Amino acid sequence: MYYFDHNATTPVSSEVLEAMLPLMTEVYGNASSIHHFGQAARQKLDAARRQVAAMVGAAAEEIVFTSGGTEADNLALIGTGGHAITTAVEHPAVLASCAQLASVTRVEVDSRGVVDPGAIRRALRPDTKIISVMHANNELGVIQPIAEIARIAREAGVVMHSDGVQAAGKIPVNVAELGVDLYSISGHKFYAPKGVGALYVRKGTRLSPTMHGGHHERDRRAGTENVPGAAGLGRAAQWMIDQGPAEWARLQALRDRLETGILERVPDSHVNGAGAPRTPNTSNIRFDGIDGEPLLIALDLRGFAVSSGSACSSGAQEPSHVLTAIGLTREQAKSSLRFSLGRANDAAQVDALIDAVAASVEHLRKLAPAYA
Repeated sequence: MYYFDHNATTPVSSEVLEAMLPLMTEVYGNASSIHHFGQAARQKLDAARRQVAAMVGAAAEEIVFTSGGTEADNLALIGTGGHAITTAVEHPAVLASCAQLASVTRVEVDSRGVVDPGAIRRALRPDTKIISVMHANNELGVIQPIAEIARIAREAGVVMHSDGVQAAGKIPVNVAELGVDLYSISGHKFYAPKGVGALYVRKGTRLSPTMHGGHHERDRRAGTENVPGAAGLGRAAQWMIDQGPAEWARLQALRDRLETGILERVPDSHVNGAGAPRTPNTSNIRFDGIDGEPLLIALDLRGFAVSSGSACSSGAQEPSHVLTAIGLTREQAKSSLRFSLGRANDAAQVDALIDAVAASVEHLRKLAPAYA
């Protein structure tokens, strides 16, 4: 079985597992305790914080450990409050958090999935408190012009948040260069375990906690710290610092090989988001005349795991809100699949996937009377 669904989740890497195991069996103290066991855990937590900070170009004290990207998004948006401006293609964690606020304005995107910074500027209101625009889209891989939008936010005196869950670990991220105030990441998207993430909070940014209890994480996130998870996240971040650029170049070559092969072999296939900057591992392809779900099942039976959209909305009968936002019809949106590559994939697997897609689409189109 070959795995091409790394945007949904990634396996825990061997180096991450090695970093975590001692913190479950040997260094098991509570990082808030002042005795030897607690201080040993605190040292590991502080080291992990420095590693995560280094990956995104932040100071260690600006990193708040969370249970994942969803909590980080909730903390950023609900912890800021007020009127929010966001886009029509955000992850459900952002859209649902915005729905808890006083009011929200959703800005549309173009046919590639890119938002116009000018449209963000025009959506500003006197009561706007936060702008939230994802760095990279989970379904398309499309990268948004965050630095330009952050300049607009700064000029308006508005907090700028970016959901970086699908960007961190896939492209270079420097929060200072981006100009954001808040930035969300999730460990399981780049080979750390599920259940750990972080929110970058620029020094001086006002943020109200959404969880209440002890004085953990500088009073920004109550609850005993998940030291093993944080250590895993830190080790995954360090791997990306050391190996990321080479791996991203390798993945882009494989992604381009996959797209070229499918477009050549499968008539009436189209890359959604083509022409926009994209993360190097992600491809969303539409196959006219068939439903994506049967194609996903056919590929699964042939030994390939792919996705029909966001894992957080799997099982939904409605088409992807991201794909309809870029102008696709319901039928076109439901005829699209996402392929997301990772460290375990190689050229031989990509070529085998191309063969499987071509054979599966040809078979399904023969069964589809509407396709001619």
